[in-house]
Amino acid sequence: MALLVRRAFRHLSRVHDVLFRRTLLEREITIFDDDVFLTSYPRSGNTWTRFLVGNFVNPHEPVTFLNVERLVPDMYKTADWVLRRLPRPRVLKSHESFDARYRRVIYIVRDPRDVAISNYHWETKLRSIPDGCPIDEFVPRWMDGNFWRRIGSWADHVNSWVATRQGHDGFLLMRYEDLQQDQPRELARVARFIGLNPDAERISQAIERSSAGNMRKMEETQGKKWVATFHTRSDKPFVRKASSGGWQAVLPEKTVTYMEAHWGPLMKQLGYKLSSETKREASEITHATQ
Repeated sequence: MALLVRRAFRHLSRVHDVLFRRTLLEREITIFDDDVFLTSYPRSGNTWTRFLVGNFVNPHEPVTFLNVERLVPDMYKTADWVLRRLPRPRVLKSHESFDARYRRVIYIVRDPRDVAISNYHWETKLRSIPDGCPIDEFVPRWMDGNFWRRIGSWADHVNSWVATRQGHDGFLLMRYEDLQQDQPRELARVARFIGLNPDAERISQAIERSSAGNMRKMEETQGKKWVATFHTRSDKPFVRKASSGGWQAVLPEKTVTYMEAHWGPLMKQLGYKLSSETKREASEITHATQ
């Protein structure tokens, strides 16, 4: 009897923790087979994708920072009992590494050299690193997974999904850079993946509502109320440049060399050209024209 009582108490305690988010049991949330997960390593374009997909799926209710947790909820910010009551199929944000229960995944990947810069500014906004921290000191610590210990490094996270799911019907790999270059094409891919008609007018409206400019304006008035940023520094924006290739002007050459030495093969597999290749091509062009 005493054993049964102890088991019941532990069960009720766990239920209480999950309901009221006293503990973070992300990998134990209720998952349905028709869920669609927007998954990525942090600072790879997940929030922008949430807005794009949310505005496409909900054309009659523009996504804002005040309603995004209801329309495309962040599984880390919402109690499981609330998530279970959402209309299905649900579209959920996740930063989890590979989870076999995820049947349909839109995986967003971004050049890790730009991801490093975005994480640097995010950690500054969180006050976990001081102003003026040299970025060349930050990057090796970030690459070792010191800031996201539970999910590991960028390479750990990307490999966990790409190595297990690429080529499967329930997995859509989308590069942040491709989304920037051709938003209508990439959003049409997403629409077909989740079983919706890629209507051009609806896609155009979603793109306009989700522009970086519109998101920055909303952040100015809503950032202090949004659950993801209300506790962070208000003088540091969440929506920054929303660009690609910024690493070329920001990262020291030794830092780029260090990153490419560790992650070069995976970067090339994903279509990201290494700086050493770019330099070699430029040298060959120079010699050819002399």
